[in-house]
Order: sequence, then structure tokens, then C-alpha cells
Amino acid sequence: MPAPRRTPRRHSPRLEPFKKTIDQWLLEDLDAPPKQRHTVKRIMTRLQQELGADIAYTTVWDYVSRRRQEIAEAAGAAPSAGFVIRHNQPGMDAEVDFGEAWVDLAGERTKCFVFAVRLAYSGKAVHRITASCGQEAFLEGHVHAFRTLGGVPGGQIRYDNLSPAVSRVIRKSRSREEHPRWSDFRQRFGITAFYCEPGLRGAHEKGGVEGQVGYWRRNYLTPVPRVDSLDELNARFAEFEQAEEARRIGMRIRTIGQDFAQEAPLLLPLPEEGFETGIAFTPRVDRYGMVAVRVCRYSVPVRFIGRTVHVMLRSSEVVVFHGRTEIARHPRLTTKGAERLVLDHFLEVLLAKPGALAGSEALDQARREGTFTPAHEAFWSAAKQGLGESEGTKALVHVLLLHRHLQHRDMVAGIRAALAIGVCTADMVALEARKAAESEGRSPTVTATTPLSEPVRPPDLQLRSLTERRAARLPADQRPLPALDRWDQLLHHPRREAP
Repeated sequence: MPAPRRTPRRHSPRLEPFKKTIDQWLLEDLDAPPKQRHTVKRIMTRLQQELGADIAYTTVWDYVSRRRQEIAEAAGAAPSAGFVIRHNQPGMDAEVDFGEAWVDLAGERTKCFVFAVRLAYSGKAVHRITASCGQEAFLEGHVHAFRTLGGVPGGQIRYDNLSPAVSRVIRKSRSREEHPRWSDFRQRFGITAFYCEPGLRGAHEKGGVEGQVGYWRRNYLTPVPRVDSLDELNARFAEFEQAEEARRIGMRIRTIGQDFAQEAPLLLPLPEEGFETGIAFTPRVDRYGMVAVRVCRYSVPVRFIGRTVHVMLRSSEVVVFHGRTEIARHPRLTTKGAERLVLDHFLEVLLAKPGALAGSEALDQARREGTFTPAHEAFWSAAKQGLGESEGTKALVHVLLLHRHLQHRDMVAGIRAALAIGVCTADMVALEARKAAESEGRSPTVTATTPLSEPVRPPDLQLRSLTERRAARLPADQRPLPALDRWDQLLHHPRREAP
């Protein structure tokens, strides 16, 4: 057999004096941002302008394409050629990631974010879709995942260098400067964080959840889901996750659910005290009765105009407090510059300015949401016809004020009954609304102040008096009942007369 043919290595005398300079530029590129590194064209331009070189483009391209890879491998920055299978122990490791998804939300195509937590051993994953990928959604996703799984992984949880968790990446090391709230959250739940390397190499270090987000998007978010709210889509996610437990990953013998049943008892318990995942703001209420939060505006009762309030921004809602009292609650807006107004917040002003109701944005939103019903429209028309434009509008505002104390469906029934009688007054509507509630055996009064556009929410906790709580903790009384026979003898003694 003939000897193998050797590949000739061509020498370029014109390039030889500039090779060390090119090597230095390529070495400096390892620390430069990826989008601001030297291209072959840029190297050619610098050689011509700074050093006066006269070299062919192909000559420089051949040298740079070979030396760039050699310099990266010598510095340990070149991607590895293979992968190492990681051994996962039950209840120990997990991976976290955010992914993008589009949703037709209330008829409008909206960009949302899917938060995913995946256990490395069983492959059990928990998902939550939110309107943002900020810190509030990041922390709330963890709380939801840990509650769904029933515990916290005892080993490492792998993360990207997400801004909600990492404030700064320490150069060329695994050390990170963490966000203070994320650090407090980790300590509360006992999380051991492992931060992957930036770029493509870091994605390989948590490939399980990277593939999980894509799998979830292809199988459960295609075609684009159409929902009225993200809560509705998150409820579907719970059903999808339950169905996923019957799936086998790759060539595994057991299903995800079977492996998770073995893993679940080994998770660490949840902390007894919760953690507020929302972000606090202290805006000032402007003269329009609005507060600005993250380039969106929300209404509050007009009596708080000019005051500083406390706002708790969560992933799906915005809650406004004055002191310790909740004064407003809104679903979180997703569009920059969007506004949400509740008609109930402006009723006191409309009593003084009834002409402003017809063209108000609050009334338009109430109509679109369906809280200002055709029954309200009919009452308004009848009141204006009988009392005049101004007084008829005031009568409607008085009716709207009744929504703070009576349930919405009772008020609609009361309005229809008042219209049938032909009396357009708030007193008659209130009387008929109470009759409608009592006919169904319900209490007509709403215990909590509820804005016109907000549904009546059942209480989250069942409150008990302090005396009942103390009595429940006392041991059973084992003492015998007292004997009253001797006291009965006193009844038979004659009463002595006074001298």
C-alpha cells in the first residue's frame, strides 16, 4: 500500500509578521461580549489601517478559522465534544427555567412566560404561565411548584443567571452576587442554588428543563390557546401535568408518576411561615384617582387622591393598601400604558358631576366587562326620562352605590322589579333587591366592600373568636357536677320577721 498522502501546510510570508498581533486579538475576544468580537473582515480592516498590511482576504480567513479554535481550546473556552450522563438521586436535584409563549388572552394575542420546575430523577415537572418574567413571577412560581410537589428538593436546583436571582456574575467563576430578596427566599425554603455558566455551555448543564419547556410548548400550547384569563390556562396546566405522569421518558421502564411516587417522600418539608412574593411600591394617587405601577395605571377610590398608598405587585394581580386596609384589587395589566378603571371608585365624584358619567372611561370598561348590565341601562334611561338628565343620572349613581352592600345579582333583580313597578328610586331598588335575596333564603347584605366590577370572593379563611380558639385547646373537664341538695334546704326555712 502506498504511504498516506500528507496535507501540505502552506506558508504565507506576507502574513508571518502579523500572526502574533492576530493571535492577541483573538485571545482578547475570549473576554469580549459575543456580539462584539473580531470578524475576519474587521481583522483585515485593522491590519490595513493600523499596520499597513497588504494581504489577501482568503489568506487571513484560513489562518483565523484555524487559530480561533486552537486559542479557545488552549484557554479552556472551547465547547466540549461530548456529554457526560449525570447520576440523579431521588428527591435531590431539580432544574428551573423560563420560556416564552403566545396566548390569545381575552381576544388579544399576548406574549406570556412559562415558568417550569423539573425534578431531575423522576422528570416530574410543574408549570405556571404568567404575564411577566420578573422577580414576583419567579418567586411565585417556586411557591406554586413546591406546594404542588409537596416539598423542596434537598440537593441542588440549577438556574440560569436570571436577573430576578443574580445581580452580577463574578468574572470567570461560579460565584454570583445574588439579589437580596432571592437570598432571603432561598434561606426560608432551604434552597441550594447552582448557577450554570453563561451561554450555550450553561444550557447543557440543565438540559432537562430546557427540553421540558420546548416539549410543553409544542404539545400543550400548540395551537395558540384562547382563554379569558391566565388563571383559566393555569387550571388546564394542572390537568395536563396529571396526564403527563403516565408518560415514559426515553427508554425508561417506569413512568414519571411511578418514579415521582418514590421521590415525593424524600423531599424536604415546606416552611411553616409563608413568603410574600410580591414587590412593594409606594406611589402617590394622582388627581384622576390613579396610581402608576410598572408603566400601567390602576384606579383607587377618589377619597385617596393626593395620598401615598402601598401597592403589592404580584404576577397576576395588583393589590393597593392604605395603611393596613385593602382599598383596591386589580388583575395585572400586560400592555405598556394600559389603564384599568373601576366605576365604583368614582361614584362620589359623579354625584357632584353627573354629566361626566356618560363619556367616562370607567363606564366604558364596566360595559365591556358586563358589570354595567342592560338592566342598569334601562334604569338610567327611565330615570332621565322621568327626572331629567342630571337628577336621573344621580339616581343611577345612588343605585350603583348600593352595590357596595348588596350582591350584584340581587341588585339586577331589584332594578328589574323597580322598572316593572315604574318607580326609579334607589330606595325601591334596595327594597326589591333584599326581597330577591330573602326569597332564596340568603342574607342580602355583603359583609365586605366589593367594587362594582369585582365579583364577590368567598373568604379564604374561616375566622374564629379568640375565646373559641382558647376553649378548643383546653383539656376536657372531668370534674363531677356539684350537688345542690343542701342549698334546697334553705328554701324550707321560714323567713324571720324584722323586729
